[in-house]
Amino acid sequence: MNPPDGQPVASPSIASAALAKLLAAEPGLAADRDAVRIARAPGRVNLIGEHTDYNEGFVLPAAIDLGIAIAYVPTADRRVELSLAATGERATLDLDDIGGRRGTWLDYVAGTAWALSEAGQPLTGFRGALAADLPSGAGLSSSAALELVTAWALSGGAGPRLEPLALARVAQRGENAYVGVQSGLMDQFASACGVAGSALLLDCRTLEHRPVALPADLRLVVCHSGVTHRHDAGEYNLRRAECDRAVAALATLAGRPLSSLRDVDEALLRRHGAQLDPIERRRAEHVVGENGRVLETEAALRSGDRAALGRLFAGSHASMRDLFEITTPEIDALVEIATGVPGVVAARMTGGGFGGCTINLVMPDAVGRLRAAVERDYTARTGRTPRIWEVAAAAGAGPLLSPWSNPG
Repeated sequence: MNPPDGQPVASPSIASAALAKLLAAEPGLAADRDAVRIARAPGRVNLIGEHTDYNEGFVLPAAIDLGIAIAYVPTADRRVELSLAATGERATLDLDDIGGRRGTWLDYVAGTAWALSEAGQPLTGFRGALAADLPSGAGLSSSAALELVTAWALSGGAGPRLEPLALARVAQRGENAYVGVQSGLMDQFASACGVAGSALLLDCRTLEHRPVALPADLRLVVCHSGVTHRHDAGEYNLRRAECDRAVAALATLAGRPLSSLRDVDEALLRRHGAQLDPIERRRAEHVVGENGRVLETEAALRSGDRAALGRLFAGSHASMRDLFEITTPEIDALVEIATGVPGVVAARMTGGGFGGCTINLVMPDAVGRLRAAVERDYTARTGRTPRIWEVAAAAGAGPLLSPWSNPG
């Protein structure tokens, strides 16, 4: 959900002061402050529903108040010049000659530009500076946030002509076809369509979605394992291929068409699961079970059933560990530590796996206890340093006030 009437809003998290400092050092940007626009896109945390999106299942993500912002001045020369506030690194892109993948973060910018062009959307060059308080490699969808904020910057200041869901689908195509990561729609959807104070239940087959208000007496706490999560390392695409093979095998065994694991239920798996390759059977069992857990979690959030939330998160984590095989010893340790803290209602890995973060639903008075337990026990168990954030569900991508009008 974008700001009403396209009006810019302030962000409590994006480092607008860092953007202002960088802009001040850029003569071409600082020359006319009235021409500067700022867009931001949030990361996301997935409450439950991992690797179900590309299987046309259900997911329950929330956009969060950590994200990526670009301060930019639209130009007429069909070039993108972008500086990173954190390092000063500069990158350029010719919108008339986007070229192939470079193997850097610029691929997500280029892929978004390519996908927008393929969709017939006009592109405008810009000079910009990028700042983030969303960590890369944490499994909080920094790639989708970069794609969505790029789409806003490429719009020339007026905002994309596409509705948020349509824009998310274009950004996903850029990630799939240009960057080469065969991700589902969830990350781009959450970053584009986020609703403050709510998670979003998305049916990845029909694209029907609805907000699910988060209980006021629970806090979202994200714990980063210190293990970098990378979709482009190959394991993510491998899991998708394994799911596709499971669908093809089950369709043959059942003697009827199956378009995805969304068409598979527990009864079908009981009849034919023993005939599947063991890896494919485990992948299918995870997805079928996870779809059910997503819908049960929505019901538990609406009713305030904390015991059910704890059980569902635990079941999801065990399934990701044992059936989909995407957790790590560090992630498992974080979940074990969290579930031993009084007042932690639920804990599980979040994101695509192979590192990244856990998501914890925590009573307000237990946030400090969780932080203390992780800081005390995690490094001793794993040798790694954790990072911990209390986050809030935030609105989707859109414009921000300039750093000069909102200096804090």
